[in-house]
Amino acid sequence: MSTTTQQTQTDPSPETAVPTVTVGTETDHPVDVEIPRPVSRPDRKLLLIDGHSLAFRAFFALSRAAEYGGGPAFVTSDGRHTEAVYGFVNTLVKLVREQQPTHLVVSFDLDGPTLRSEQYEEYKGGRDETPEEFHGQVPQIQRILDALGVPVVTAEGHEADDVLATLARRGAEQDYEVLVFSGDRDAFQMIDDHVTVVYPGRTPSDLKHMDAAAVVEKYKIPPRHYPDLAALTGEQADNLPGVPGVGAGFAAKWILAYGGVDSLLENADRIKGKKGEALREHRAAVERNRRLNRLLTDLELDVDLADAALPTPDPAAVEEVFDDLEFGEGLRRRLFDAFGRAEEEGAAPVDLGLGDVERPGTAEELERWLAGAPGPVVLHALHRDDDALVPGARELSGMVLARSGDEPSAAFLDLAAADAALDAALGRWLADEDRAKVVVGLKDVWKSLAVRGLLLAGVVDDPQLSAYLLQPARRSYELEALLEDRLGVAVAPPADAAAAAAGGQQELSFDDEPWPAPDALRRAAELAVATAGLSEHLLAKLEETHQTALLVDLELPLAAVLGSMELAGIAVDPEGVQTLLDDFARVIEQAQEEALAQIAEPVNLGSPKQLQQVMFEELGLPKTKKIKSGYTTDADAVAELLTRTDPDSKGHRFLAGLLAYRDANKLRQTVEGLQKAIAEDGRVHTTYMQNVAATGRLSSTNPNLQNIPVRTEEGRRIRALFVVGAPSEGRQYEALLTADYSQIEMRIMAHLSGDAALIEAFREGEDLHRFVGSKIFGVAPADVTPEMRSKVKAMSYGLVYGLSSFGLSKQLRIPVDEARTLMSDYFTRFGAVRDYLRGVVEEARRNGYTATIDGRRRYLPDLSSDNRQLRSVAERAALNAPIQGSAADIIKKAMLGVARRFREEELGSRMLLQVHDELVVEVAAGEREAVERVLREEMGGAARLTVPLEVNVGVGRTWHEAAH
Repeated sequence: MSTTTQQTQTDPSPETAVPTVTVGTETDHPVDVEIPRPVSRPDRKLLLIDGHSLAFRAFFALSRAAEYGGGPAFVTSDGRHTEAVYGFVNTLVKLVREQQPTHLVVSFDLDGPTLRSEQYEEYKGGRDETPEEFHGQVPQIQRILDALGVPVVTAEGHEADDVLATLARRGAEQDYEVLVFSGDRDAFQMIDDHVTVVYPGRTPSDLKHMDAAAVVEKYKIPPRHYPDLAALTGEQADNLPGVPGVGAGFAAKWILAYGGVDSLLENADRIKGKKGEALREHRAAVERNRRLNRLLTDLELDVDLADAALPTPDPAAVEEVFDDLEFGEGLRRRLFDAFGRAEEEGAAPVDLGLGDVERPGTAEELERWLAGAPGPVVLHALHRDDDALVPGARELSGMVLARSGDEPSAAFLDLAAADAALDAALGRWLADEDRAKVVVGLKDVWKSLAVRGLLLAGVVDDPQLSAYLLQPARRSYELEALLEDRLGVAVAPPADAAAAAAGGQQELSFDDEPWPAPDALRRAAELAVATAGLSEHLLAKLEETHQTALLVDLELPLAAVLGSMELAGIAVDPEGVQTLLDDFARVIEQAQEEALAQIAEPVNLGSPKQLQQVMFEELGLPKTKKIKSGYTTDADAVAELLTRTDPDSKGHRFLAGLLAYRDANKLRQTVEGLQKAIAEDGRVHTTYMQNVAATGRLSSTNPNLQNIPVRTEEGRRIRALFVVGAPSEGRQYEALLTADYSQIEMRIMAHLSGDAALIEAFREGEDLHRFVGSKIFGVAPADVTPEMRSKVKAMSYGLVYGLSSFGLSKQLRIPVDEARTLMSDYFTRFGAVRDYLRGVVEEARRNGYTATIDGRRRYLPDLSSDNRQLRSVAERAALNAPIQGSAADIIKKAMLGVARRFREEELGSRMLLQVHDELVVEVAAGEREAVERVLREEMGGAARLTVPLEVNVGVGRTWHEAAH
């Protein structure tokens, strides 16, 4: 066989250069085939999808994932498999989101004979039988496409490939940029300057863009000649055997030397050796293959590409299909994020049937209005612009009360103008536990009423909390969004948009006009009326998901406890704050000087770009992880580099100075935030948020008191700034008392897994990590070294967070093999833990969510994602959520118990802070023993586990001194 070469010719001008590949170099008629660059038509981009190709790949990808996880993950409650449907929609959403097509068409193969099977009976005859679980899923996919409004185009007697090839040709002729999703490499013959094939890798979401240059790079031939190459090599999936012993490399050399199949076979006698003999012997098969793999581009299809514009889905139709298939909120959200919603253009405001807003001005008028409310009354707080901010809350000027039903009604109370009798009547109703109330933003409303001396009781719902329980990963719980998403209800905005408030408490602007402005009041009243329907809907959903008790017995009463803690605040030593800031400033200056002394020119240590130049060019440090802008200079990378450099080198000293600079700067920012947050009463009033963390944990902001380091010296110095406060309301305080749970997450792990060895360790009061270390390393507990204990501790807690052997090796700075062995030995000794961790992910995959001991759910749709990274994150969350969520529920129940006992025993002490598993209490004079007893009893009895809940208590004048 003669030698073949690939010749690339270019125009002298780089801007207009069109690469070419010479085909037929060993013939008398070589041809320079242009390799066009793909056009870009962002305003005319047509996406064509081979529906069966995507459905099959999605089915097998998710089936393998489910099998690996221990069982089918996508089966509805009535036994229908949905792997292909979910995977298809997930990839479709990814394509639409990332490629942003303006037009979209899907095609499917039809049942029955095709033109190719009629020509060759064995066509595709070698394929395995379609799995039984796949049957019935394509019609469900078509249901979803119909609900979306995506056109499905098919042709009797023809495969989807021919339909797509025809549409791709039409699209190119009409100057569309065309993307063809297909897992069949025969689609490569469609590629030209207007057509690119999106080819899936091992999973449907691993997408490769194959333009002409990509085909040449991979196969060495132009796209138009790919069918020639496939004819020579054969196609196993289509049961088309090729020339024995001839792979893609040899086939490409023959094509470049002799041209396509017709020309090659004319020159077959010139090819020597066994491969030449094989070619001549299988000439008929090659001709047949080439005839069958040629795609048709001239089918008569009754479709106009202009009618295939990317649709805006009908939400009701999509929701109906998704509900039937039992798909979760995550996929729905991603779908509407990609395709958009009709409501985004502004849903038509609904007529709620509300008459005039009443204005009760006397106690009798208010009581008359309340008497006409048979069901729950919705309470919306209204603020004027000049409502005073008091420590921890905001004063309240008015409220709207509303009820729904056949004749919706709303009333406005101007609290600033209310007389004593009206105030008293309102107070009686607010405090009556038997008069049901729905309050949006309960905690803030509770505080605003409390500063007026009004007690709020009888609250049966806060839609922002009930929606959080139903959708804990939702980004926002704003009332308007909840109404629109849950009920499809939109309330007309006021004429003065600035008069509309965010959240549950309405803030209405005023000037010389009467307050509130009529249009703003009207909108507030309509929102309140609509909230009644929203509450009914959410409470019914909570009942369906068995989470009503979490709302009624936990989250609603907790809002009042958190409100009282925010109002109380915690005292801070202002002089200590300034001293610490001065110290950090000196550390920052010294660290900066040490770092800059190692380099030629000063740089900004806060600039990643300048750090990259210094670290990797001037100092020649080893390269870190590659990122878009170069190499990462984040904290983990710098810390890792520090361990790999000579302590006496400039690079090491620079890194040490950089780390010290960063650490001190971060701590300084924390203390500066603390200083700014000190209120007029000398206390810091952090804000607790109940509906932010998907696990159920509380979060803290303004300032965040949950991110103060616990085990570092600097963190201890910051905690020392929090002190016992001055006398308040005639009451003296003598100390701060802290109480926290010992190893609560591991105790929950022991309870949920039922591991006998772990349960025994906790029941016997053993040092858990020493006990586990003795089992793993096979030594007596007394012989467990601090290093052994440290490794075991890191691994035990890491398991709760889904830590891998690689992650453990990185955390402990040990080889991966050692980490893998450590984990294997752990699971050998504690097999029930291994079984639990496997089982919790499998169950979450089946159900679509995890649940805490008390039934709090966390939905994890990405457990079935085709994206391995997203799936791994979801698996780690599935491991962690039941444990961390149960811990969150337990500390919340403990807080309710402590607050109740303080009231019952008439103690003057008060809870100030909750930080993860720790409570901080300001102890009134003479109440230390009583407070400690209450905390131990209520925290220790907050849950009944198979192991005891151990509570550690400390007392001191500062938060640091009270540590234990």
